[in-house]
Amino acid sequence: MKIPILHGPRDLRIEDQPLDTSSLAPDEIWIETQISALKIGTDRGNYEGAEDVPGAPTYPRWVGDSNLGIVRGIGNAVTRVQVGDVVVTRQPHQSEYITKQSASMVKVPKGVDYEDAVYAHLYALSAHCYRKGFFQPGENVAVVGVGVLGLGAIALGPLFGGRVVALANSPVRLEMAASMGAHAGMLSSDPDLKDKLNDFTDGNGIDLVILTANPWPAFRTALDIVRPHGRVAIVALTGRGEAPLDFNPLSMELFYSKGISLHAVSGPAGYLFPDTGSTPVDMQNRFASDRAAAHVLSLMADGKLEPKRLVTHRFHYTDMVQAYEMAYQREKSMLGVIFDWRD
Repeated sequence: MKIPILHGPRDLRIEDQPLDTSSLAPDEIWIETQISALKIGTDRGNYEGAEDVPGAPTYPRWVGDSNLGIVRGIGNAVTRVQVGDVVVTRQPHQSEYITKQSASMVKVPKGVDYEDAVYAHLYALSAHCYRKGFFQPGENVAVVGVGVLGLGAIALGPLFGGRVVALANSPVRLEMAASMGAHAGMLSSDPDLKDKLNDFTDGNGIDLVILTANPWPAFRTALDIVRPHGRVAIVALTGRGEAPLDFNPLSMELFYSKGISLHAVSGPAGYLFPDTGSTPVDMQNRFASDRAAAHVLSLMADGKLEPKRLVTHRFHYTDMVQAYEMAYQREKSMLGVIFDWRD
């Protein structure tokens, strides 16, 4: 099997590693990758050495976590999938692999395009921003940071009943936000930003900000634009790779005086109606990751959600280093990136 391995910052090599598929354990599943997706912000941070990846060794380490493949074999105790099923997992970029049926995995409904489905778990995280931020239908939502994760939040917002404005640092990103369903788009550097947001919300203000951009200026914008007693859902890794701050991120005028709430988009969201039945503990969360991804896939099956509209670049897996280098160089035209593993 082929797998890209990062040996150090910007040292990515596609390697051959053995994979024995001849004798699967009872609970094992053999999956052959069709496509995988690049998560530009997270994967770029991994590639450039900005941080260690949770669950991975320092170096050498795998890359990626959005993988779509076809089940080619199953152990005799597997009941979750059948041979021939198309599944999305959070496995690394690789040509094929063996996983256990207890691992994160969701079946793709028939008729859903591969380039839509591969974003199921990423869009589930976009949806989680709304749940963690205690969103209610009818609220005004600003998405600060218009990468793949932010575009997912923009696409889902109107389906959830929100009125969504995108804030970006590039007109190219605002064009993509409009194509994904944003009701409005504005440059975060616009000197009239607050007035325009006031007009957009008919004076009611921004109830919820979803922050997907890492730089400290984006954090400051999020706190600055949210209305008094509003909420900010932070899915960004704020300050990663940034220079020391020149302002207090929790200054009185930005935080205490406004009475706002900051929500880390991590872990389960609060839910009033938990599943307390006989399901395993890790599935008692009604909106656990795989369940949330299945909901996202149902929206795709209904034709209401098309992540493939954000795909700007497609590469054969042998050209993966070129894609990572483009991300490292902050290529503004690069949003959705698909790697094709089919020879």
